[in-house]
Amino acid sequence: MRHAPPLRDGHQIQLIEGGQAYFDALVAALDQARSQVHIETYIFDFHGGATRVAEALERAALRGLRVWVVVDGVGTPALPAPWRARFERAGVDWRVYSPLGALGLLIPSRWRRLHRKLCVIDGHLAFCGGINILDDWYDPRHGTLVLPRLDFAVCARGALVQQMQETMAQLWWRIQGVRHVRQQQFPEAFSSFRAAGLHLPWTHEDPRGPEGRLVAKAGLLLRDNVLNRTRIERAYLKAIGAARHDIVIANAYFLPGRRLRQALIHAAQRGVRVRLLLQGRYEYFMQYHAVRTVYGVLLDAGVQIHEYTASFLHAKVAVVDPDNERPWATVGSSNLDPLSLLLAREANVVVADPVFAKQLCECLNRAIEQHSTPVVAADYTRRPWHQRLRDRVAFALVRLALFLTGNRY
Repeated sequence: MRHAPPLRDGHQIQLIEGGQAYFDALVAALDQARSQVHIETYIFDFHGGATRVAEALERAALRGLRVWVVVDGVGTPALPAPWRARFERAGVDWRVYSPLGALGLLIPSRWRRLHRKLCVIDGHLAFCGGINILDDWYDPRHGTLVLPRLDFAVCARGALVQQMQETMAQLWWRIQGVRHVRQQQFPEAFSSFRAAGLHLPWTHEDPRGPEGRLVAKAGLLLRDNVLNRTRIERAYLKAIGAARHDIVIANAYFLPGRRLRQALIHAAQRGVRVRLLLQGRYEYFMQYHAVRTVYGVLLDAGVQIHEYTASFLHAKVAVVDPDNERPWATVGSSNLDPLSLLLAREANVVVADPVFAKQLCECLNRAIEQHSTPVVAADYTRRPWHQRLRDRVAFALVRLALFLTGNRY
């Protein structure tokens, strides 16, 4: 079991709230790219504002840049035919991580998905967060939204960009290797797997960037099913355990295991103000109902729970002690639930900087105060029997799924 790498000095980190602002920053960076673009995302959709990113990738490839795109086989099983043809003409290389076969998700091993959202441009500029290439005002299941979904990302310069580029390149070459094996191209497969173990050269630039400000410390946390199984969870546990004043967590799909629940309970019991901003709108049966089985013990300990109701909550962020001498914040793709912490490939950026932590905390405070509903303990205990039944059924299904994967949580 590996410990999380230490945070390093000399980064520039910019917080981005919402898909529109993210697409603005991403498209601008893509249009200024000079040599290469590497992007990973769970969902790549082609409605509304998301098409701006697709068009920017197409323009980059037509300028002669190397453009690699990896999407997940569940989140994005196939490209629309017109865009597949456009990408092929432009030279955009597109790969699907773990495409589903005939049995789909009936095979538990296929529940291990690529859920991280990463982009590296020219080896020195990176994006990381929870935002898919999906229009803020559109949902594939629910259509047009009344308000945009709440989500965050960061734009980063500094040492963590090299780590991000290396992990993305490794995954790309492993996908290539598997592809060659299936086509019985064994020399090519050997070359791809060998490339997956190499460190690529990194184009270093001054991380100060145009704004000129260096963040004190930052780092990249990865979760996979080989060497980095618990890094993100352990980082949360360490930060929660060290909290002295405030913890704010916004999480779309929240179902913490025993250790995380106990850490939050102990923090509240020692006087830390613990606030959770969770999904308040129905999206998926299991995710919506299973979390409500753990509300009781958290509320009894003094944890404040707020449900975001203005639109869909998709954020996976947290802030600890933003107004004190040792602030901690994280923005990324990892939910605090079994799918993220036990099965998926995830990526979070951790930042130890008072300005960044306060900025993120202000965004979450605004969402809590203006767009959420507090969960009242008395109302929770009086919820109807049929709602309690659905909660228990959903939780039981989660437990069954974990049993089938051979995991304990």
